[in-house]
Amino acid sequence: MREKRISFHHTIIRLCLLVTVGILCIWRPLKTHAVSPDERHYPGETQSTTVINAPGVAQTPEELNNLNTANTWTITYSEGNGELSGALRILLTLTMISLLPIIVLMMTSFTRIIIVLHFTRAALNTQTAPPNQILIGLALILTFFIMQPTFIRVYHDAIVPFEEGTITQEEALEKGMQPLRDFMYPQTQLKDVQLFMDIANLEWDGKNESIPNSVLIPSFLISELRTAFWIGFMIYIPFIVIDMVVASTLMSMGMMMLPPTTISMPFKILLFVAADGWALVIGELVKTFY
Repeated sequence: MREKRISFHHTIIRLCLLVTVGILCIWRPLKTHAVSPDERHYPGETQSTTVINAPGVAQTPEELNNLNTANTWTITYSEGNGELSGALRILLTLTMISLLPIIVLMMTSFTRIIIVLHFTRAALNTQTAPPNQILIGLALILTFFIMQPTFIRVYHDAIVPFEEGTITQEEALEKGMQPLRDFMYPQTQLKDVQLFMDIANLEWDGKNESIPNSVLIPSFLISELRTAFWIGFMIYIPFIVIDMVVASTLMSMGMMMLPPTTISMPFKILLFVAADGWALVIGELVKTFY
């Protein structure tokens, strides 16, 4: 048996060596060549270098020890109408992708939807049915449905003009934020805005334009949490009635050892399905944003 294991291990090692040799045989070597300074091409109309001092001009050991490169970088446009390089576009795209979950969670309808769906599942007492993946997917789909007009405004007002070079990056960020502000402000309660304004020691004239983003975003989140918990409480009420009826019935029958939730859960599901609960909850939940 031991000899068979050793033979099997030798066979595996031989196969690995054959695969490695095959990869080395078909691998095309990477060719590199030096480029003279005259052959280098830079984006834009100007060429600049990060070298502070030319080679060979250092006179003292201290100058030799200094880093001979500037710790800055610049992007040159042709009269403000240039195009970003591919590497910079990838960098900006990855940055936006990393910030996208924060934007979806904090500045859209996702927070209210996912909390209400969670309360609905908890009220039914079905544990993990529907599972978390289904609830998150449903919340994302409903979020995109509700936020579609806002996203279209962001695309046409900020992204398209910035790609065409008609507005700067600062103007694109401001124009892209404005549709989100127009969505968050009607959903935000005034007392929450005033709370964060007082914490930040800022004066507020009651207008949307005078609220900074650092105040509007947390105020919107607090309002969403309050609204979501209130809707969840309203969903709980009919299911609590069913639990009370089942518990009192079991007590009157002397069946104290039988958990009431075991009997009440089928009645909850029956009531929820008979009333077309998912369509009712989701429909009324989406209407709260209009």
